[in-house]
Amino acid sequence: MKLKFLGAHSVEAASVRLPGILVDGVLALDAGCIASALDIEQQLALKAVLLTHQHYDHLRDLPVYGMNLFLKNASAAVYGNIETRDILLNHILNGDVYTKFLEKSTFDFYVVEPLQSFCIEDYDILPVPVMHAVPAVGYQVEQGGRRLFYTGDTGKGLAETWAAVRPDVLAIDVISSNRWTEYMSDKGHLTPEILKDELKSFRDINGYLPRVYAVHLNPYVQDEESVELGQVARDLGCSITRASEGLEIEV
Repeated sequence: MKLKFLGAHSVEAASVRLPGILVDGVLALDAGCIASALDIEQQLALKAVLLTHQHYDHLRDLPVYGMNLFLKNASAAVYGNIETRDILLNHILNGDVYTKFLEKSTFDFYVVEPLQSFCIEDYDILPVPVMHAVPAVGYQVEQGGRRLFYTGDTGKGLAETWAAVRPDVLAIDVISSNRWTEYMSDKGHLTPEILKDELKSFRDINGYLPRVYAVHLNPYVQDEESVELGQVARDLGCSITRASEGLEIEV
């Protein structure tokens, strides 16, 4: 699988974008920037969008992506938990804020059930609950025996999550540096020192550590966060990379 990090941050400016990962040009994990980062033909090539949860930064571009599909007489599948569907239906794609694309043929919304796998073409998808301030799932995407797990936003206490997945690549929320640990922990996010504990838990459960890519980053503390992530990587003897917009990797 080929991955492209469309957006790797928790804010947006000229050089950084909201969360989104592109898998082989056909699957989008979260929709923070799928319209702003992809041209029209790339948007039309998407087979499905997998939403992790209802927060605005993870679904911001879904309405304008829907309009692009509508104007091209095209459609796409959208997957997410029932809470995300209800937020979209009642508060965003409700006819007042934006067009009711969930009630048209533009979007076919499929409610995912935790730990119930499904297929999109030749990809096996497993939604797995993660720890956050609202109901949220991460997604394990598997093709040809290779696996990515994308947490979306998550906090500490992931033992049950780790028991359900065995990724080669882990893309995980690391929202800020350690000086924000107490505040971010209460909000359901990770910092490098919390990540270290969670990766130890992963290794205890699965017996190895995957390649780790930190996402949902804060660009205003990137220097100190980079130092702290580097220390975690050295302590655990693993690979941890700060993702960036446009970064392409293979799983």
